[in-house]
Amino acid sequence: SDRHCLFCEIIERVESAFIVYENSHAIVFLDKHPINIGHVLVVPKDHVESFYELDEDSFIELMLVVRRVAPVIGAAYQPRKVGMLAAGFDVAHAHIHILPMYESHDITSKVILEGRRANPSEKELRMAAEHIREGLRAPGDAAI
Repeated sequence: SDRHCLFCEIIERVESAFIVYENSHAIVFLDKHPINIGHVLVVPKDHVESFYELDEDSFIELMLVVRRVAPVIGAAYQPRKVGMLAAGFDVAHAHIHILPMYESHDITSKVILEGRRANPSEKELRMAAEHIREGLRAPGDAAI
């Protein structure tokens, strides 16, 4: 892993995060400065800078996790839409944003430019993480 990569440090449990799902290919955790509460990042465990650098199997596995998590975000938060975005300006480790969208501009830079990104408390993040974990937990799954 890249020892200066925040996401690699989260995967290795060196850095803390509100992890809601993990399998052998990817990890999903809350964005600490979400556009809306329930905004998660789906991160491949292999360190590549851009999602399109993943080999085909890893890309498919990443998208399967996106597909598993997105409807849970929809059910948990009842937004108008669940958005998916791959931007990658903030951390040089591939990741997909999944977020509840209540307005059409939620996934654009308008929220960021206007300085309106949420800054939830640790308690709010913990509650959001548990809400999403509950939706992802299949009968018989071990809790994360």
